[in-house]
Amino acid sequence: MRAHQFLPDDVDHVELQGTTVRKGTVAAFLANARVWSDTGASESARAEAAADLREALPALRAIGLLDVLEIRDPALRAWVVRQ
Repeated sequence: MRAHQFLPDDVDHVELQGTTVRKGTVAAFLANARVWSDTGASESARAEAAADLREALPALRAIGLLDVLEIRDPALRAWVVRQ
């Protein structure tokens, strides 16, 4: 399957298992994971990243991302499991 078969260019989201999955969800998750894991990031930046990560988890679970890819950062992986 190619990206355009899942979400064509003119569609910005899809409903899966009752969850809205928007284009950019995976990229946003990766960006927020980098901030969350950055020990030099401010507490407010890490808290905002955590909130955004938490919000993205239902969509990531709906598309099965966490079923096929493992988060390499052990602390982040444990945090995601607890959410």
